[in-house]
Amino acid sequence: MGLRDRYRRYEALTPQELSAQLRDEADTRRRTALDTVPPLDLRSTTWHEVPPSVVVDAVTFAARAGLHRYPHSDAPDLRNAIARMHDLRAERIAVGEGASQLLGAAARELLSPGDELLTPWPSYPLYPTLARRCGATVVPVPGFDPAALLAGVTDRTRLLLLCNPNDPTGDFLRAGELSALLDALPERVVVLLDEALRDFVDAEDADAALRLVDQHPRMLVFRTFSKAWGLAGLRCGYVVGGPQSEPLLEQLSPPLGVGELTQAGILEALRQGRGLVARRAAQVTVERERLREALRGLPVEVTPSQAHVVWLAAPALDGAQLAGRLAQSKVLVLPGGPLGDPRHVRATLQDADATDRLVRALAEAVGA
Repeated sequence: MGLRDRYRRYEALTPQELSAQLRDEADTRRRTALDTVPPLDLRSTTWHEVPPSVVVDAVTFAARAGLHRYPHSDAPDLRNAIARMHDLRAERIAVGEGASQLLGAAARELLSPGDELLTPWPSYPLYPTLARRCGATVVPVPGFDPAALLAGVTDRTRLLLLCNPNDPTGDFLRAGELSALLDALPERVVVLLDEALRDFVDAEDADAALRLVDQHPRMLVFRTFSKAWGLAGLRCGYVVGGPQSEPLLEQLSPPLGVGELTQAGILEALRQGRGLVARRAAQVTVERERLREALRGLPVEVTPSQAHVVWLAAPALDGAQLAGRLAQSKVLVLPGGPLGDPRHVRATLQDADATDRLVRALAEAVGA
């Protein structure tokens, strides 16, 4: 139908009939728009917004200027920038292709067949895979309690892998609790502290645990630019060690380093300072509290979280059922079975609109 034909339809209508027809058409458009509302995907732990344009520009410039050459394999500029951010020596930092690559390299260096890797459970499902690839045994400890972790140590325990704050539950050990745990562990046990979600913590200073490496040289701290920094596609993370850790750190980075485009993008993000990350973390802190308050009147359990993920359960449903009902409201969450607890689901926090949609979907899912 052409524009002229569209308006010719209204010529024989009275003003009242015309108004009624226009209202009906507007109502139809609204209903159609509601039917095409896109799903809200709360399954991934990567940041949901696109990166700043200056970071994209830096990557584009590097691509135009430098794809014909190899990057610096030891990434000196990037390591120095990270060192300045944490007031550390660059020699005690290794850069790799995300925290997962560095964790895998550390496991290969430190685990032998027959060794045990101890970790709280539920936790990041990559950890058991790392142990199996080294011929080691994973020992999952239910919950996130330091006393239970210590009780799980045997004469074969070589690594304690601790996601802090924990993915998927959001559980968190403060630096004081972590220091006491390190003091109590046998000398042979090395702690790999995965702080991929650390930027979302508001319970203590961001580098409180990182500063423990001076007193606890048997701990390595891993961080990533994939989560709060929102640069998962660049695949970049780093690990910090204590005194005399340099020989081990040299073995953890990829043999040829990280790519030129990755280095350019991460360097530009660091030049912009931590303002964007701080604003995202503050937004998550607000939404954690809003969600907790909104769920007080619903039959839904939520674990206290220091991350941008929440661990939810409905007593009358298992995790798969709850995820299925939320999907009917076009809110997508991750069932907890593959993460270690089939009773729960994991949802990622975003902005206020996302929190409101999640609360409405939860209310519908539990019949409230």
